Amino acid sequence: MAIIVSRFHENITTKLLDGAREALRRGGIADSNVEVTWAPGAFELPVLAEAAAASERFDAIVALGCVIRGETPHFEYVAGEAARGLGNVALAHRIAVGFGVLTTETEAQALARLSKGAEAVQAALETADALERLGAASRD
Repeated sequence: MAIIVSRFHENITTKLLDGAREALRRGGIADSNVEVTWAPGAFELPVLAEAAAASERFDAIVALGCVIRGETPHFEYVAGEAARGLGNVALAHRIAVGFGVLTTETEAQALARLSKGAEAVQAALETADALERLGAASRD
């Protein structure tokens, strides 16, 4: 499992990572089978997910980030490109990509949604299992 985490809003994304790691442990995945890579921000998550998928070393990828709306349209561009890019990685490589990128109006809203790290792991694990059952996973 690869987990790619945005450093921007690190006080939030670190907590998302903690939840993701705990969910993996509950799912029987040892810490030694998890590789965490830090990205500068949410916009950079797709390129790192692409590199992880292209390496063919991982059965699934989880992307964690936090984009909080500000006073400019920057929010829409960053959030939209992160979502589009991660979706493209999943489709191009037929790999499960758990989307744990919070898009909120305020920091308080983000802090109220810290369970999304664990939920992204669960989605990635279920999707990886389904891809394997369908014989559609890109790796053996």
